[in-house]
Amino acid sequence: MTININQANQKAVEAFMEARPVLVGVAKAIDVIPGMHKNLFLHAGPPVTWERMAGPVRGAMIGAMIFEGRAKTASEAEAILTSGTIEFAPCHHFDSTGPMAGVMSPSMMVYIVENKTNGYKAFSGLNEGRGKVLRMGAYSDEVIARMQWLNDVLGPVVDTALKEMGGVDIRTLLSKALHMGDDGHNRLDAASLLYTNLLAPYIAKNAKDAATSSEVIKFLGENALSILNPVMAGCKTMTMAGHNIEGSTIVTTMCRNGTDWGIRVSGLGDQWFTAPSPIVKALYFPGFTEKDANPDIGDSVITETSGIGGFAMASAPALVTFIGGTPQDAINTTLDMYQITFGEHKHFTIPFLDFRGTPTGVDIRKVVELSMTPRVNTGVAHKDPGVGQVGAGVVSAPMKVFEDALVAFAEKYGI
Repeated sequence: MTININQANQKAVEAFMEARPVLVGVAKAIDVIPGMHKNLFLHAGPPVTWERMAGPVRGAMIGAMIFEGRAKTASEAEAILTSGTIEFAPCHHFDSTGPMAGVMSPSMMVYIVENKTNGYKAFSGLNEGRGKVLRMGAYSDEVIARMQWLNDVLGPVVDTALKEMGGVDIRTLLSKALHMGDDGHNRLDAASLLYTNLLAPYIAKNAKDAATSSEVIKFLGENALSILNPVMAGCKTMTMAGHNIEGSTIVTTMCRNGTDWGIRVSGLGDQWFTAPSPIVKALYFPGFTEKDANPDIGDSVITETSGIGGFAMASAPALVTFIGGTPQDAINTTLDMYQITFGEHKHFTIPFLDFRGTPTGVDIRKVVELSMTPRVNTGVAHKDPGVGQVGAGVVSAPMKVFEDALVAFAEKYGI
């Protein structure tokens, strides 16, 4: 088979950059995610069975069962989850992305993001904030109560506001936030405030009363990760625009489920390449150490896949106060990532690097040739179900997934 890899990669990366994701609404997962049904529970990362699920994913599954009203206790929930009646599947198989454990159940409200360039839609849940939260595997009464408030109060109010204002352009918002000290993944302080500022007038106008309006705006404004989930869905629409391009060696999915790290490559379709998920080099919260940490977890590395997050850390030197390291480490990470990517983003630029475009389009050829894997920043969940977040840090993807993908690519295309 005769192929021009560079032309294919140019097409894929151009599609990443031309995608224009717009946050258009909020609805129940079962009502909008194609193929979602009452016994389907989605999770982050590549496919995994209950037997191999990491503690945080199990904890989030238990919490989701309680949230759905299908169990009252953890033991009841676990009995149903292990009975064979529940289907587990990656968010990525259903046009979705979930941070950390990434669990999405049928009744959960989800953000709807549409790529206005090609009409493709992606979905992600509502963000709970940091700490003891469902996505980190916690499922106490306070966690479930917060999830119910997000579903019953915040979700419908934000949906009405989004529809009246005509949606939020995620690409434009990210472009601004990168010039305000964000990286688009773990530091979204500016982006979340921009998001809240855009929504606030419409929330104030449409909420049922002043108390509800105040409560929703306060929650969005104080949660520095309010915009993370829509950003992830937006990044999913970007990378999927460059997926399934014959002859392309560009990575279109990177994710982890706390057990395995997985990638998919544009020119190799939906085939997964996986390896054990590594431990994050992290700055831990007081009282926790690396011994408490679950291996790397979550779909949020879709941000790096699209050209932001850890790849744009030079825009967010203040992030090191949360993940450890020095401001120079943040800059060096971005500079290193230019070496393993195909292009530079035309819409996402870095002021500290003379407005150079962010490194975009991980090329499996360059990763293997240079023995340098993508570097991402991330939160760290406790290894046991029910605990929650214990720190944050930086991690490098396992080389094996890129080597295996490159071998498969060579076999498919007769190279």
